[in-house]
Amino acid sequence: MKKILTSLAIVGACFLLTACGSKKEEDKLAGIKASGVLKVGTSAEFAPFEFHTLVAGEDKIVGADIDLAQAIADKLGVKLKIEDMEFNAVLATLKEGKVDLGIAGISATPTRQKSFDFSTNYYNPPQKVVINKKNAANYNSIASLKGKKIGAQKGSIQEDVVKNQMKDPQIVSVAKVPNLILEVKQGSIDALVVEETVGASYIAQNPELQFATIDLKSSDDEAYAIAMQKGSQNLKKEINKIIQELMDSGEIEKYVKENTAIANKTTKK
Repeated sequence: MKKILTSLAIVGACFLLTACGSKKEEDKLAGIKASGVLKVGTSAEFAPFEFHTLVAGEDKIVGADIDLAQAIADKLGVKLKIEDMEFNAVLATLKEGKVDLGIAGISATPTRQKSFDFSTNYYNPPQKVVINKKNAANYNSIASLKGKKIGAQKGSIQEDVVKNQMKDPQIVSVAKVPNLILEVKQGSIDALVVEETVGASYIAQNPELQFATIDLKSSDDEAYAIAMQKGSQNLKKEINKIIQELMDSGEIEKYVKENTAIANKTTKK
């Protein structure tokens, strides 16, 4: 009899744990709706996806990712609150529960997937090498950059691109892309690996720079996805539904094009 009771107790405990686990998952979506606010962590130095510009004389964070975040908030029926921080702090802040989503040109790498849930990919950008125009004749192949100082945003997928595709690189990891752009201009680093649309925005503002004629390999691991805390199954399902609707309607591509035009005019140097 004691064994039967013990078994029943174990089954009951398991049921409670399962129920609590399910409730916890539901609370991520329900909690956002109950609070009336969607808190999104981003890093606004990544035009045209998230960047600062002046709107009616006031500094404002805009971009394709910001439009995406606003669309999600609208679909959920809540207000949007953007939390701006360094890129390598976005996932840490998300893990601590200080924000609900991480939307900052984040790639769902296998390593990151161990610690976070991710939406389906919403944009897959080519990777490019930015160089100073005066070095165009010298830096025109992977081999020509062997042993050179190559920049990448700290904590980004571009760091992995440099490590995996360049030959013996001296990697220079910096938190802010504008600082890396300045270093390429000044010659303190030889090149910078960046997403094509982002690079094009900075090149438009800095005529001394250009894309090198170097082809880099792209993979699905480099596509952008929205990061969530582990166990966000219901929230993830809802986010994926919204992303699919926006992709099917062409809205996400529209966000990128519109914000590229804005960034080409207003990106801060």
